[in-house]
This record gives sequence, C-alpha cells and structure tokens, in this order.
Amino acid sequence: MKTIYENEFNPNMGILIDVKHPISYKEKHNPYSINIYYDKLLMNHNILLDKNKKYYIMCDKGHNAKKAVRILSFYGYDVTYVINS
Repeated sequence: MKTIYENEFNPNMGILIDVKHPISYKEKHNPYSINIYYDKLLMNHNILLDKNKKYYIMCDKGHNAKKAVRILSFYGYDVTYVINS
C-alpha cells in the first residue's frame, strides 16, 4: 500500500479525498480535501472516480481510509493512503 504523510501532500499530486462522516469533516479537515463519505465512495466508485487520475485517501483514525485504499486498488484505481500528521 502506497502511503504518505498529510504534510507531504501537494494539490498538484492528485485529488485528496477525506472519507470521514460529513459532520466530522465540517468540524475539521484539510483545506485541499474533498469529502466523500466512506460508504458512498465504495458504493459509487465507478461514478465518482476516474481510473486515469491519482487519489489520496484519508480519514481521522485511518481505519476506513486504509480499507478504502485496499478496495479501490483492487478495482484498479491509483490510490495512496494518507497518514494524519
């Protein structure tokens, strides 16, 4: 699994997706991130994502982000797990 720390992310690298719940996202989030809740992302990945783009996946504790990266990698997406810093 490809990983980087949050402070290493640069918006030119790709799209940063925060998979935490929208309420938690509103309270605190990386300003470069977009919020796509974990369940919504996995159920609609074929509509929401493009296999020609790079995605960086994060959440508060990392559990859902790690699972999402594993699953999306299996489906052929270029995804990297982002560790909260």
